[in-house]
Amino acid sequence: MDTYSKKIAEYLLQIKAIKLQPSNPFTWASGWKSPVYTDNRKTLSFPEVRKYIRDAFVMMINEHYPDAELIAGVATGAISHGALVADRLELPFVYVRSGAKGHGLGNQIEGFYEEGQKTVVIEDLISTGSSSLNAVRTLRDAGCQVLGLAAIFTYEFKKSEDAFIAENCRLDTLTSYTTLIRTALETGHISEDMMETLRNWRLDPENWGRN
Repeated sequence: MDTYSKKIAEYLLQIKAIKLQPSNPFTWASGWKSPVYTDNRKTLSFPEVRKYIRDAFVMMINEHYPDAELIAGVATGAISHGALVADRLELPFVYVRSGAKGHGLGNQIEGFYEEGQKTVVIEDLISTGSSSLNAVRTLRDAGCQVLGLAAIFTYEFKKSEDAFIAENCRLDTLTSYTTLIRTALETGHISEDMMETLRNWRLDPENWGRN
């Protein structure tokens, strides 16, 4: 999986799904200042990239979740990736909304599933982990047996790692922030003097850049 991790990091940088700007930080919706911005929806626009990610997910699920019976994507970013993976594995697919629909049947889980199905959740990005774990809880409350969650990328925040442990949910990712910045340095996307800034941000993202 190390081979996949580095290659996917290269792809994310190449297609600018992840941008690194230590000297000109982004502002996230949460208000956090960040030297990095991620939009993994861009991967869907590049057939070679989305196929590589799909195949990496399939390899991960076959290795770590061989008993999977259902694939669930987290809306909206992971719906397409989840459907691609489910199709390749020839497994049923559902997706999980952030909240129950306000009309019609009021569903939060869209698609057909059965109580007790062994489920792998697909996500595009792990930051704090709150939206991902909301999907996990929704599936568990509906009677699904969640085996774990697989994501394209994680910022590796301690807050998210602690949250997954507290929820007793396994987390696997195709690539990570550590791999990304190391790959960015090797491929010339950043210079050596940017590395310390990028490392320090991950340790305390909530307060970084406030001074």
